[in-house]
Amino acid sequence: MEGTVFDIQRFSLHDGPGIRTIVFLKGCSLHCFWCQNPEGIHLKPEIMFYPDRCIGCGRCLTICPQKAHVVLDGKHAYLRQKCIVCGRCTETCYAGALMLTGKLMTVDEVMEEVLKDRVFYEVSKGGVTLSGGDPSLQYEFSKAVLERCKSEGLHTAIETAANCRWESLAALLPVTDLVMMDIKHLDPEKHQEVTGVSNGVILENATRMAKTGKPLIIRVPVVPKVNDTAEEIREIAQFVRTFPNLEYLELLPFHRFGESKYHALGADYPASCLRIPARDKMTKLVVAVRKVGIKVRVG
Repeated sequence: MEGTVFDIQRFSLHDGPGIRTIVFLKGCSLHCFWCQNPEGIHLKPEIMFYPDRCIGCGRCLTICPQKAHVVLDGKHAYLRQKCIVCGRCTETCYAGALMLTGKLMTVDEVMEEVLKDRVFYEVSKGGVTLSGGDPSLQYEFSKAVLERCKSEGLHTAIETAANCRWESLAALLPVTDLVMMDIKHLDPEKHQEVTGVSNGVILENATRMAKTGKPLIIRVPVVPKVNDTAEEIREIAQFVRTFPNLEYLELLPFHRFGESKYHALGADYPASCLRIPARDKMTKLVVAVRKVGIKVRVG
């Protein structure tokens, strides 16, 4: 079995307990305009081009079968519309100006990377987290990887927006120790406006997840002009307050780390006008959650 993976990040401390390896799977059914991993939205592989890294060696110009790399006005230009994403140019670009994001990997290939850090999982009570994108969109591959992780005695976690068939999520639960689920907004129209989809399926799946007994962390990306008021955050906290398996609610302040990735994918950055939430703003949101009576953390 194969899945499309766009990154495997080792020694992570932020996506589950202990030291973890994060396997990022391509494919997401949401289009949040502030997304920090835009290279994970589309299921198919893509080429990322960082012109500031180009040293002008010309190797990509000679190897590309589609002539998608040319020199215009003395500078390297990448003609994305001609590209068939064969990846040959990325294999020859040792400067890192061209990168292939997304490649087919077998379960064995993923596990070969994951098991390199077994000793760190053991000493830190860490493990493996499937992220993305969203692992629910490649749920059969995700399940196969999680099954192998459990057979190796590893702690497992998934990060999901839960905008999928419940059956896809439910298939992962028997081999998942921790679920981290995003909730962006409770208002369906606002959710539609900022993510491209309504939140009906997400909230329904969250309610179902609350009945599974599976340890659950609700994550809320705090985005200016989207959901950064105490009232909006309080509504989310009240929605999940009665979930018996809720570990805590985590507030994730908006950041601009994904901006360069948008440009590398040939796209404008839709969140360019937004700024990182101030510390006092985040403090007020934490207080709002605590007043509801649940645990809260800031990521």
